[in-house]
Amino acid sequence: MTASPSAPPALPVPADSAVESTRWLATGSLLALIVLCLAWELVLAPLRPGGSWLALKALPLCIPLAGILKNRMYTYRWVSLVIWLYFTEGVVRGWSDKPPSQWLAWAEVALCLVLFTACTLHVRLRQRNAKAAAAASAAS
Repeated sequence: MTASPSAPPALPVPADSAVESTRWLATGSLLALIVLCLAWELVLAPLRPGGSWLALKALPLCIPLAGILKNRMYTYRWVSLVIWLYFTEGVVRGWSDKPPSQWLAWAEVALCLVLFTACTLHVRLRQRNAKAAAAASAAS
């Protein structure tokens, strides 16, 4: 069966469910990391009673939030690199601080690993899907 010349253009291929899963996992872990950083330094275990200026470390995490929500590939790429700064801080404070700050540091490490994994998988899956779509359009 051939398409008639007046047929509407083909709709884009729907997003792979794995791509959508990694997108929401990245979004959730980024939001959780922002909340953790703020709660840690303001309420749960601040360096000084009443909170500390270290809560500003959550501010750089807010910058990529818009790009992640808009599903921009470039944002996923650079977030997967920047997140290692937070991972390093979590490891250092996980080894050196006392509870409860130590537990919060290990939670930060876990969230960083989830965010890194989600971002890298998201980029890989989208690139794989783009190659498959290009091969399919070249074949037709």
